[in-house]
Amino acid sequence: MNYIKALFIKFIMISAVLGVVLTLLYKQSFSDTLLISAILTVAAFLLGDLLIFRGSSSWNRKGNQKKRNVIATFSDALLAFFVIWFAGKTFFPESTDMFTASLISALVIAAGEWFFHKYLDNRLFS
Repeated sequence: MNYIKALFIKFIMISAVLGVVLTLLYKQSFSDTLLISAILTVAAFLLGDLLIFRGSSSWNRKGNQKKRNVIATFSDALLAFFVIWFAGKTFFPESTDMFTASLISALVIAAGEWFFHKYLDNRLFS
């Protein structure tokens, strides 16, 4: 049940960011934004949170928790950029500067991921 709650929190965070960037700033369809949010949520949770962040949980010393958060956050930012860019090019091929939209979205999502990883450490992976 805790995994579903964490997945829901992540989906809300990503949907909010993409809703502002893609839907409000770049005038794209909200349904496409939600679809991209769902794809990114699942991919980032599986790869960034479970594989990279949790997979490195053997680094439990104080300094290493910060290091693994940095690595996982950076990985999430890269993944977010490429997923948003590729999905955006697929869904809106002619109308949007997807490089800038992806970069803005990835940076804001990465900031949220930093705190999300702290939540995961305290609530899910403890």
